Amino acid sequence: MIRVARLSLSRLAASIFLLAAFSLQPPTTYASTLDSIRNRGAIVLGHRESSVPFSYVDDSGQVRGYSHELALRIVEAVRRHLGEPKLELRLQPVTPMNRIAKIRSGEIDLECGSTTHNSLRARQVGFSYSIFIIGTRLLTGTRSGIHDFADLSGRTVVTTAGTTSERLLHRLNDEQLLGAVVQTSPDHRESFLRLERGEADAFMMDDALLYGERSAAKEPGKWVVTGTPRSFEAYACMMRLGDPDFKRLVDNTLASVMTSGEAERIYQRWFVSPLPDSGLNLNFPLSDAMRALFRAPNDRPFQ
Repeated sequence: MIRVARLSLSRLAASIFLLAAFSLQPPTTYASTLDSIRNRGAIVLGHRESSVPFSYVDDSGQVRGYSHELALRIVEAVRRHLGEPKLELRLQPVTPMNRIAKIRSGEIDLECGSTTHNSLRARQVGFSYSIFIIGTRLLTGTRSGIHDFADLSGRTVVTTAGTTSERLLHRLNDEQLLGAVVQTSPDHRESFLRLERGEADAFMMDDALLYGERSAAKEPGKWVVTGTPRSFEAYACMMRLGDPDFKRLVDNTLASVMTSGEAERIYQRWFVSPLPDSGLNLNFPLSDAMRALFRAPNDRPFQ
């Protein structure tokens, strides 16, 4: 019995030693984003196709938008940092359903569109300084009788799948027993088309995006953005988690654009002036929250 006990203790000690040795091995490392870009000879930028006026494809097939302009400033900063002024830019469309997976897999290096930075997502991907602050509201017909979220009782409301608005809407419906019929669409354009076709009574989404859809409607005067915001959210550019060098470069670039006044000029082009491709005007003036962000850039999420 004593020999068995001693043998067992010896095996236990050996196992502990091996586990300790294994735990001291350095963790598996991956090439940084900047190294990947350098080795690839190109930076891959994820963009949205219908998030007007943040990131979208116009009628000529060109990617445009407020967030896209900021992303192009970051691309130029990467070129300068790597000493590669002719570094190739590859554009890859993403959706709310696949954008996080594409960042995590390394298919894209950066995504700047209308992605909300929250603490849950921050466990999976990295986020830059905030680039926009929004409130979640409703777009509805001027004669719908819907003025706030309580008016959704028994009505049909659409939102875009894979967004924070979808989660908020389901929670609101359950907690307040609204009995609303919740529909989802793959992108913002289809959500609005459902509203326009009469398949839904309201469209819940970030207010800036709702203003964008209203401006592109056949009859903008038929639609109104309404409702007390259910949440405030911060949009940010998305990148791989745990890459401090790349995040520092992205954040420093955004801070320079914001504090120099350039970001406000970009904002004016996309939110209070006629859009360059359609001539439509969102008439969405700069908020106090956005002014404060431009004065003091930060990466704090609201949730």
